[in-house]
Amino acid sequence: MTTPVQRVTIAAIFSVFFRIGLFSFGGGLTGWVYRDVVLMRGWLNEDEFLSGMAVSQILPGANIANLSIFVGQKLRGPLGATVALLGLLTAPFFAVIALASTYDLLKTLPNAETALDGVAAAAIGLILVVVGKGARRAARRAAAFIAFLATFVTVGLLHWPLLAVVVVVGPLSVLSAWLRRSADA
Repeated sequence: MTTPVQRVTIAAIFSVFFRIGLFSFGGGLTGWVYRDVVLMRGWLNEDEFLSGMAVSQILPGANIANLSIFVGQKLRGPLGATVALLGLLTAPFFAVIALASTYDLLKTLPNAETALDGVAAAAIGLILVVVGKGARRAARRAAAFIAFLATFVTVGLLHWPLLAVVVVVGPLSVLSAWLRRSADA
């Protein structure tokens, strides 16, 4: 169950997403959000987070921006959504301006490319953690695992358009959940 909305302050939401935006770049932000919001603070449970992640990937726009809006909305409504997005984008906005002004200096550093390779590897690791958690969660129910596997194979391996896969797999997943819920009632 989610922590009651009153327990999460607007300042805390801004602070968490500001730090995520400041210290993570180049991918893997979903893993950072998962760690901070689910594991460290317990603001959302795994099911809520994975649902938000799925919605954020379907909607147009940057997945991490959509996810921050989802988390903020879930915690504190429209104000929380706005603050989470602003927190996420504030630090990178100023960082990009600062990096752009010092780009000529940075590109001459001998180990800059090696350092960025290390950051990319860490980001991939964080993404794999979230994928692993999603796969374990999906494996609990046959229908969810089939939807997960079908999406992975069609999009990840066969490179079919995500929209076409979502149009087919999405309604089937909703139907399956509805039938399961009806059977449980």
